[in-house]
Amino acid sequence: MSAIHPTAIVHPGARLAEDVQVGAYSIIGEHVEIGAGTTVGPHVVIEGHTRIGRNNRIYQFCSIGSDPQDKKYANEPTRLEIGDGNTIREFCSFSTGTVQDGGLTRVGNDNWIMAYVHVAHDCHVGNNTIFANNATLAGHVSVGDWAILGGFTGVHQFVRVGAHSFCGVGTVLLQDLPPFVTVSGNPSAPHGINSEGLKRRGFTSEGIMAIKRAYKTLYRNGLTLDEARKQIAQAALEQPELQQFSDFIAESGRGIVR
Repeated sequence: MSAIHPTAIVHPGARLAEDVQVGAYSIIGEHVEIGAGTTVGPHVVIEGHTRIGRNNRIYQFCSIGSDPQDKKYANEPTRLEIGDGNTIREFCSFSTGTVQDGGLTRVGNDNWIMAYVHVAHDCHVGNNTIFANNATLAGHVSVGDWAILGGFTGVHQFVRVGAHSFCGVGTVLLQDLPPFVTVSGNPSAPHGINSEGLKRRGFTSEGIMAIKRAYKTLYRNGLTLDEARKQIAQAALEQPELQQFSDFIAESGRGIVR
């Protein structure tokens, strides 16, 4: 049966799997669903229309599923969904979505989220990401799989963070960050590709070299953005590893870090 501390308050309408653990003084709201194997530490508040998957570990003093920090929010029943296998450390805050977007904030699977991270309304976070301490997402941000945000990274609203990208400590992202690219600074500036991360994830040496060439096309060859897009799209026809890179820069609405 669920291991719920006697000081915890769990609404009768909440749906918890049998082996969910809830620590002392935590509060679980009426519309919360928590899957098997998940552990909720002490002094955690989980509220709103929130669904949490299996085998997550949520540490003490987190606020999960709170109302969005958006002045237009009018108590609509928007949602937060968290997948499986995530580690969410102390003092993190995740908000539900807003009806001005899709009404949903989503965090995927197997993410490593350190202390004091904030995920704002309508953000979509993929799988296997790392958010170091105090990384902050404004509203409507998307973060691709395997992306790494260094400590105190701040991401502006509506920005997209590409898969396998890397942000150094204290980075401020005001524009889209393409997949594979490493950036740092305020404002952020590109510093090559995340080659070590790509090696660890099984990219071939040929694939990594193709990504390096595409990076040079975009950042080092003195081309306009439109010219670079066309050359990278042509290269992607022969190098499948470049397809997501090509698609990302072609679809950017805010412009890219450059």
